[in-house]
Amino acid sequence: MKIRNVAIIAHVDHGKTTLVDQLLRKSGTFRDNEEVQERAMDSNDIERERGITILAKTTAINYKDYRINILDTPGHADFGGEVERIMKMVDGCVLVVDALEGTMPQTRFVLKKALEAHIQPIVVVNKIDRPNADPSRVVDEVLDLFIELGAPDELLDFKTIYCSALKGTSSYSPLISDQKEGMDPIFETIISEIPEPQCDENGELQFQPALLDYNDYVGKIGIGRINRGVIKTNDMVTCCRLDGTTKNFRIQKLYGFLGLKRLEIQEAKAGDIVAIAGLPDLCVGETICEFNKPCPLPFIHIDEPTLQMTFGVNSSPFAGRDGKQLTARKIEERLYKETQRDVSLKVERIPNSETWIVSGRGELHLSILIENMRREGFELQVSKPEVIIKEIDGDPCEPYEDVQIDCPEDYVGSVMEALGSRGAELVHMSYNEDQVRVNYVIPSRGLLGFMTNFMTLTKGYGIINHTFKEYRKQLKLNVGERKIGVLVATDGGQSTPYALQHVEERGTMFIGPGVEVYEGMIVGENRYDMDLGVSVVREKNLSNMRSSSKDTTVVLKSPRHLSLEEALDYINTDELVEVTPNAYRMRKKILNTAERKKFEAHHRQD
Repeated sequence: MKIRNVAIIAHVDHGKTTLVDQLLRKSGTFRDNEEVQERAMDSNDIERERGITILAKTTAINYKDYRINILDTPGHADFGGEVERIMKMVDGCVLVVDALEGTMPQTRFVLKKALEAHIQPIVVVNKIDRPNADPSRVVDEVLDLFIELGAPDELLDFKTIYCSALKGTSSYSPLISDQKEGMDPIFETIISEIPEPQCDENGELQFQPALLDYNDYVGKIGIGRINRGVIKTNDMVTCCRLDGTTKNFRIQKLYGFLGLKRLEIQEAKAGDIVAIAGLPDLCVGETICEFNKPCPLPFIHIDEPTLQMTFGVNSSPFAGRDGKQLTARKIEERLYKETQRDVSLKVERIPNSETWIVSGRGELHLSILIENMRREGFELQVSKPEVIIKEIDGDPCEPYEDVQIDCPEDYVGSVMEALGSRGAELVHMSYNEDQVRVNYVIPSRGLLGFMTNFMTLTKGYGIINHTFKEYRKQLKLNVGERKIGVLVATDGGQSTPYALQHVEERGTMFIGPGVEVYEGMIVGENRYDMDLGVSVVREKNLSNMRSSSKDTTVVLKSPRHLSLEEALDYINTDELVEVTPNAYRMRKKILNTAERKKFEAHHRQD
């Protein structure tokens, strides 16, 4: 069987995973009676709920006489490390672009990675059936992007297919009337345009894992393409380590891919994408070679983390009420297990404490790890994310990001004002009817705490996309802290309508009546820029003059509920988010009101 290895790349939400769904269905990979979920490649619960791809997935399709290995990649900037490494495994890519939105920040990012890896791109204009879709404008935008990114002339004549992944139709023509059932134009273009893997089956073995997986039975699993030679189960092989040493081990398991299944196989040859198990501490970028014949491939560059936060054992008065996994040992095991699978994540324990510094590629990257742990029964407390400052040529440098914002014209003034105060530089601005698109370069810390504010400024109509650009000299600017104060509970108990009625005049509440609170817990937002201690558990003094049933007439405003990302975005450096399987609570690091005031007074004097 002839092989084609291809990656599907695109901006988030342009329809990569839905397209892979249709390719699987239309190729006859599934039996007619086989039940397949929507977005079948998104296997993780969070991926399915949020409609995003977090981990790159491998699948294979048999079409005519060809085996097409397809890698579905994430679109979010936080998971860009996956995209980068996948380019080492493929010979071509399918760039999916939305027929209405056109090229977006992540389109640029993923295409740049593909061009740097010198692989052959083909373009699929998806969602052609959307109202107001303009495929010819989108193709022009893609061509401009190729030229801007310095693509060689031979790649500028890229092949374009138009499709609706949702409806399962495609054609070579931009006209909706020409759309036909099936995905044959895409399959045929992959076969004709994307070259066969240039691999030597008869040479000595070379295999480099570009992705890692983990399971409890076989441990670490390395996924990659065989560059040279043949690999068999039970073979003795030599691993060239990242530090220059070598290690011999036996291939315990060898897996191939077909449809959504990972199949155990006995043998694979050059050009195949396979997964191997047998070395417990295998790393991305190491090379598996013939036994005692080390011949390493160039290392794979992995982007450094740009953001860090501290994870700690839950120390609130409510610790242990919800979760089963509470101890430092359990949390540490879980964090290190995650680093086995996710090479962009770094974990370091703070000496003599029950806290860890966890570094990742962005807020979404870290919040998804927290969300996974919460669902597994863990309780923990996490701090505000902070950017990682690097020293380059003796100067402290911080990460910068490219930001693209689309919003209605009415709100653009307030958005530009908010970004200006956070150290952002305007790069480009364009109008399309009553929508405005602005592009900025901004320090990463300028985006911390900005998302919630942005949604308020644009009344929920704004769309913001950002992607890591580079490290630059650190700005002398105090950004990233919330300017407004909070309402902090001064005593524990259950919140009452009577107490809340008096407190809500002070600002916006985060809790309603009947909620258990403790001293030091954040229960609302103050109107002013200082924190205020409040009691939300006071009950009305009953006397024979007043009936206790009067309480039922209290009308309270609906509290504002924050999601995990919003809570992480919201807190300041002296605050934490307590995460348990059933709740998120924001709290002060120092819970005792008197101690906290003493600490703040001491710091003000300093």
